[in-house]
Amino acid sequence: MALKRLLHRLPANVINGIAVALGLGLVQLLVGLVAGHLAALAAVSGAVYASLADQPLAPHRTWRRVLTAGLIGCGVSLLVALLAATPLWLGLAVALIGFGSTMTLAWGPRAGPISFVGVLALVFTLAAPPSPEPGVLWRHVGWTLLGSALYFGWALLSSTWLQPRYRALALSEVLAAVARLLRARAVLLEDAPLPGGPALPLQTWIRDEAALDERLQAARDLLFAARITVQTQRQTALLLLGIDLRDTLLTSELDLDLLGHDVLAERVRRSLARHLGRVAVVFDVMHGSVRLGQPFVPVVDVDAELDALAAEATFAPDDVRVRLKTALLDRSRHMDRVLARMQALMQGAEPHVALDRAALQLFVSVEGWPLAALRAQARLSSSVLRHAVRAGLALGCAYFIAMLLPWTSHPYWLVLSVAVVLRGNLEQTLTRLNARVAGTVLGCLLVLGLAQLGVTALATAVFLVATGVAHAFAVARYLLTAIAATVMALVQAHLAHPSGGFGTGERLADTLLGAVLAWAFCYVLPAWERRGLPHLLKRLLGSLDALSVEALRWSASPADDLALRLARREVYVALGSLAAVAQRSSVEPERVRLPLYVFATVLMHSHALLAQLATVRLMIATRAGELNQAESEAVLQSTSAQIHRLLTFTADSAGLLATLDGAQARAVPSRPPAGNALMPWLQRRLQLAALAAAQVAHATQSLSVLAKTAD
Repeated sequence: MALKRLLHRLPANVINGIAVALGLGLVQLLVGLVAGHLAALAAVSGAVYASLADQPLAPHRTWRRVLTAGLIGCGVSLLVALLAATPLWLGLAVALIGFGSTMTLAWGPRAGPISFVGVLALVFTLAAPPSPEPGVLWRHVGWTLLGSALYFGWALLSSTWLQPRYRALALSEVLAAVARLLRARAVLLEDAPLPGGPALPLQTWIRDEAALDERLQAARDLLFAARITVQTQRQTALLLLGIDLRDTLLTSELDLDLLGHDVLAERVRRSLARHLGRVAVVFDVMHGSVRLGQPFVPVVDVDAELDALAAEATFAPDDVRVRLKTALLDRSRHMDRVLARMQALMQGAEPHVALDRAALQLFVSVEGWPLAALRAQARLSSSVLRHAVRAGLALGCAYFIAMLLPWTSHPYWLVLSVAVVLRGNLEQTLTRLNARVAGTVLGCLLVLGLAQLGVTALATAVFLVATGVAHAFAVARYLLTAIAATVMALVQAHLAHPSGGFGTGERLADTLLGAVLAWAFCYVLPAWERRGLPHLLKRLLGSLDALSVEALRWSASPADDLALRLARREVYVALGSLAAVAQRSSVEPERVRLPLYVFATVLMHSHALLAQLATVRLMIATRAGELNQAESEAVLQSTSAQIHRLLTFTADSAGLLATLDGAQARAVPSRPPAGNALMPWLQRRLQLAALAAAQVAHATQSLSVLAKTAD
């Protein structure tokens, strides 16, 4: 039971790393028993190539990616083996391998692991080059292919077997991310909000939203592609409700600054904050239940705080904040209704998924390798092509420089150092550089310690463990990957040539020189972030426009709900991309750097528009019976058209900002939002949505002008 509890606490990346290490160990053991040590080394190399693409994915994605990685690795290994005796041609091949590997990034982040296969195959083949004799060479190729094939079979088995665990962990990570978002909101609720804007500070919002977006997509890819069972239906329903609750949380940020800053206002804020804290506790419990496979037992009454706040005569009867308090309570109670449905599902209620399987597939990440994506990058302005040319030149130079160095026993180490440090932008390169240097130092110390302890007899086991650790933390925590990769490289070289020692000094020197080379090549055909901004801003405005159209519909058919969810996801993706550009731009040379405050303005107003639209949608979805349909449809269509004109620059955003009285639009209606008095609240919210759209349009225009005028 203790072992089972321990396994249940392991994250998906660690479980995946363990599975990879076990698969590699099985390949080495089987081939070693049949054909001996050298054949096992070749086979495990082929298995490592294939294993790079083995991630916590659905099986139909796993087999495609693992097969592709294995074939690429074996092909590159054969090419390098054929050219090993001719340094000049091999150096040119190194440059082409670097270029071709990097061009695979045209297919997006999913190609990340595969983009490194060619470089790793180059390094592994040079570490233990087969004899140029045809018989020996083709036997080496055969064992390498066999290792890839054996690992391919293992990857299918392990992926299928681990799917239930991967799905549970993906859902639990979403629940944990929502809990963190709720807590961040609760902590900051009592702080003075920014006048006229959302209360949540932008930096905190960006970080928490980005973390949640990443976990949401991982969960969608696993759950929406799963075979339909009661369990997967329940998990899918929980995921969709979690997404809905996230939108409800957006609405809770509005109007809080209108409460003021006196003692009574602070009392309301504290009550709302405590309510969010209670909801976060429930999410924590759901997270633990899903992660550990334990029964769900509710631990708090989330309604208690709201009931107490509603019963309390906080403000004087003639205080305008009485009406505002009613609206705030209504939004919080909707959050409780969503949470109640989630708790019922956790306790075994019959799951109901509003979207069918075909609709759910629209939210799954794109799979496949269409040539059109590659052709689209065939222009010098493409950041992918520029990075590929840069990488090819850097790796080729690294190889020829290594051949001229005083130490040449492991020339491929310098190539590897450049390959792992050089990223597509300066910010990621600098981050990777620091982690790589620190990881290499620590890894060398670890290997020296193992050598002093006489543990070298366990070199094979150490190699397999290091491979698993490097694989597990490649994305989650690269410093650990750098440490493990150093151990893996040193031990692998020792296994190939036991008499040559471990070469820790050479490894350190190559890493430092490779880091400097990678940094220097960042300035060769640079693709500064400002170059891609026009396209990204166009995408953001288009996604906000599409979301506005869907959110401001009166009808609520399943087709409308699907379109709304798709549009909402696209907005979050665009906002996440813009936030990432802002982060990367902050470390670029000053002459091309864009000021962070301009990015912040675009993100803040986009966030405000999201919140306004979510509130309108919530009002229509839950209280349509209190509104006159004809009158509501007319004002919704009018606002939708106005927002469309603003976001497509066919309306004067600056003029609207000058003429629209923000204070008047934000004024609280004279009656509480109940019964026939709901219409003024809807009209107010629509005016604020139009104001937010004008602010977004104005901010994006300012950012576009700066991007074009930057030197």
